[in-house]
Amino acid sequence: MNTQRHRTTLESGNPDKGRYDFLNRRSAMNVARLWSDLESPAWSVLLRDWERSLRAANHPESTRYNYLLAARQLADYLAEQVPDSAGTHDPVLVVKRQVVAFQAWMLETRSAATSLNKHKSLQQFFRWLLEEGEIERSPMSGVPQPMAEQKLIPVISDGETGQILEACQGNDFAQLRDQALVRMYYNTGARLSEIGDLLVTDVDLDTDSVVLHGKGGKQRRVRLGPQTARILRRYLRSRNRRTGIDDVPQLWIALKGARRLRAAGIKIRLKRLGEKAGITNLFAHRWRHSYAHEWKLAGGDTGDLMLILGWTSEETARRYGASAAAERARNTQARLGIGERV
Repeated sequence: MNTQRHRTTLESGNPDKGRYDFLNRRSAMNVARLWSDLESPAWSVLLRDWERSLRAANHPESTRYNYLLAARQLADYLAEQVPDSAGTHDPVLVVKRQVVAFQAWMLETRSAATSLNKHKSLQQFFRWLLEEGEIERSPMSGVPQPMAEQKLIPVISDGETGQILEACQGNDFAQLRDQALVRMYYNTGARLSEIGDLLVTDVDLDTDSVVLHGKGGKQRRVRLGPQTARILRRYLRSRNRRTGIDDVPQLWIALKGARRLRAAGIKIRLKRLGEKAGITNLFAHRWRHSYAHEWKLAGGDTGDLMLILGWTSEETARRYGASAAAERARNTQARLGIGERV
């Protein structure tokens, strides 16, 4: 990365072309790159060891990446803004005012939601340093948590999903794979990584079900509808005809070569399918919100929904599908008929 270009970008107040957004866009990169090119040996060693600790605790790759990314962004920010400070050279010497300044910069150049995400990730980093005996007090202590508005994520209608499926109609490998991916998210309401990280052995076509590996290593088995199971069988037949596929345990395969298609690659693929179908801002989590909305609309039990979607908090269940809550309220109003019985 050209350091001069990075510095110019920061000073110009335009973060869109800076190193920070470059790291965000490259979410599919190897996690190791987040520490391997750091100039500070102390930052590099501790980030590498933290990643090992996260991996040992069975945190998914996406979580490890986001945690490490926040720490790396703090390191880069300090290197640019206060290059002579002790914290620039060693994370154990970072002080509260530097974290506050970094958080404020995130609020100014990004959003409250992004700043909140970085705040939570850095809390984990400095908590780990505390547990490791590297620091006696976390610089996050007393740092206010950014207030972020809860954004309403729009649900995806059946018609829009139909448009997306139409955009990947066909019988070649990539088309069958994309159809299977879309139907899996649509039919299960699962998280991006839960579908993206599936192994072939997680699929049971005798019972038309899959085992999903959720947050905290929790597993749950969900059933597949007939259409989803059918396209999954077709995809698997096409997958099994590819050369060298016996050495790849992951379910989803990239278009070229016998290598897995990672969750980050699926995210990019879904965005492109959405653009082709004329649907902006398409991502897997919208189907999760849609699933929750449809479940509630049909009068499904909240406890059962929590089991299906892998939730432990009723507050989470309340938030999902919130953008379509008014529709559910109108349906309930009509069904109850209050004020119409006389």
